Amino acid sequence: MTIVKAKIENSLTVLLVSDFERSKMYYEKALGCEVNEHWAIRDDFGLGFKLIQAADPADVRPNKGTWNTYAYMRTHEELDALFAEFKGHGALIVTEPFVTEHEWGVWKEFAIRDIDGYIIGFGSGSKKA
Repeated sequence: MTIVKAKIENSLTVLLVSDFERSKMYYEKALGCEVNEHWAIRDDFGLGFKLIQAADPADVRPNKGTWNTYAYMRTHEELDALFAEFKGHGALIVTEPFVTEHEWGVWKEFAIRDIDGYIIGFGSGSKKA
């Protein structure tokens, strides 16, 4: 009997938020997401969140010292364009784009945060020539 491995098409991050309406506006205006009663989606789930109103603001607990979500871009040029878009729309910048070099190539990344302090990282790599 052969077992076929099922393919996962997309995933998303579930975020407890302190102010649902403000979060919806931020994800729509600053990040360019399509937002409805629960979902904040961009690029056909290339970036996806389920926003849930926290019963108690103390329940909103972003990861400390690292990202809550990390998204990959195909090229450095696309990464730069995304950063310019976010910055132009008022996204809260945590780190400007920076480059690190590795044996295999070059990695470039930046990070933003939302109004509750959730950090979203974005990066792209390129192999050495």
